[in-house]
Amino acid sequence: MSNAVAPGDDPSALGPDARVRALSQLESGPLDVLVIGGGVVGAGCALDAASRGLRVGLVEQRDLAAGTSSRSSKLIHGGLRYLEQFDFALVAEALHERGLLLSRLAPHLVRPVSFLYPIQKRMIERPYVAVGVGLYDLLASWGSNPLPRHQHLTRSGARRLAPSLAKDSLVGAVRYWDAQVDDARYTTALARTAAKHGASIVTSARVVDLLRDSSSVVGARVRDLESGREFDIRARRVVNATGVWTDEIQDHAGGSAIKVRASKGIHVLVPRSRIDAGTGLILRTPSSVLFVIPWGANWIIGTTDTDWDLDLSHPAASKTDIDYLLDQVNRVLTEPLETSDIVGVYAGLRPLLHGESDATSTLSREHAVAQPAPGLITVAGGKYTTYRVMAEDAIDHAVDGLDPVSGSVTAELALVGAEGWQALANRRPELARRSGLDEETIDHLLSRHGYETLEVLELVADDPDLGRPIEAGAPYLRAEVIRACTHEGALHLDDVLTRRTRLSIETAHRGIESAVEVADLMGRVLGWDDVSRKRELEHYRARVEAEIESQTMPTDETADATRLGAPDVRRGSRAPDDGEV
Repeated sequence: MSNAVAPGDDPSALGPDARVRALSQLESGPLDVLVIGGGVVGAGCALDAASRGLRVGLVEQRDLAAGTSSRSSKLIHGGLRYLEQFDFALVAEALHERGLLLSRLAPHLVRPVSFLYPIQKRMIERPYVAVGVGLYDLLASWGSNPLPRHQHLTRSGARRLAPSLAKDSLVGAVRYWDAQVDDARYTTALARTAAKHGASIVTSARVVDLLRDSSSVVGARVRDLESGREFDIRARRVVNATGVWTDEIQDHAGGSAIKVRASKGIHVLVPRSRIDAGTGLILRTPSSVLFVIPWGANWIIGTTDTDWDLDLSHPAASKTDIDYLLDQVNRVLTEPLETSDIVGVYAGLRPLLHGESDATSTLSREHAVAQPAPGLITVAGGKYTTYRVMAEDAIDHAVDGLDPVSGSVTAELALVGAEGWQALANRRPELARRSGLDEETIDHLLSRHGYETLEVLELVADDPDLGRPIEAGAPYLRAEVIRACTHEGALHLDDVLTRRTRLSIETAHRGIESAVEVADLMGRVLGWDDVSRKRELEHYRARVEAEIESQTMPTDETADATRLGAPDVRRGSRAPDDGEV
């Protein structure tokens, strides 16, 4: 099982040495494309540009997927509700991308999930829903669609599948299929794939200004938050893929071509044992829809959809938000959920294109690409599922006027870990036997690392102690913490507990009981001394305490003020309204 690749030999590895090299490359000469933003769209832009043979850099002020791209509903979907808005083109595009993700780009990370739609009105509602879901399946069939078609169920059939549904909450149901993903993990794999194709990826690097040559943008002034040092990056084109920070970057160029409106969505997690169901649920709410999504040992319930104009870095969930979700889901459950059932909570901001509607739930999820100044390309809007199309459009605009450049190839480009994944998965009994781990653990690794599971198992072979689960953090292994630092770009404790694993939302202790062990393991790779280790632990504990307290506050304003009581761990971080991204 000696298939492991040392970080220095793996061009996709985003470890400490790779960061040093990437910083040097960013400073050493002009890039073709500099991407600002390390979310799914920014990472997608870096991969699209690098795979066309361009010299590419990406800078992100915090961690990969630290914003919206780690706080979604974890769904890869066409957007069934957009059919009601007659947005057929958007749905068809998203379903095409869903098929690519499931079958070609990342089948190890994206997997099918079914949802039950309870029908509550006899005669009228079933034909209406049947037309909508039937059209959804039809649009999906025009591309690669490995998912089953929808099914109609009686009330008794639906309750056999989901016994927790109250008898008086439905007269029947429709079951349909979509897909789900660990959004933060996918974004990290995307960034690593971009690095594999030559992109220089640097996190903890904040843009403090744009460089100008007459009227054109020719790069960015960047502060390395790990050292405090500032430096210039020269680039022929700069791509602004910063989501809800879009306007702030455009302001550096003297104007805004695209306006973005932030919409807050919150989710809560409850144990799987609290809802007896063999499928997810999708429910109508007064303003939108509510999902109940299977997620490991928990259910994810969400989301809200409310305007947000407070801190963009750390949106806070209020008690009002949480109560709203529980009230909505309890309408259909035999045993109502209580606040005490909640294991985790997270809040994220959707970057919606600014429109005239007062309700963020009615704003378009379509994306836009514009040039607010020569040399600067802005891409905004869209949804997680269509990130690849957004990236392709942005880079098409960016290379216009440059030397002839090849078209996008990302529709055929599998992410790291995807190639050979299925063949390796077929060997799970052998992998379990040779590694001494059980098959359930092997399945866990395969669903997170794909073919690179072999490299994780090599760590365990070299040090069997790394094969143990993290303290109070099963099913995640100690080896995965090492891997997060050597290959996945983790620099701080929060990066591992919140994004490389999801212990901050999947456990009632919010990762606190795992923090000491994880900090010790990270320190081995990152060279932390006692002072650094203590600092990381103090920052993480303060963050968790502030989040938990904010979730008891009645309003957005009080929740936001409480959450801001815990400063960001990255050095050089200032107040969130300082205009820097």
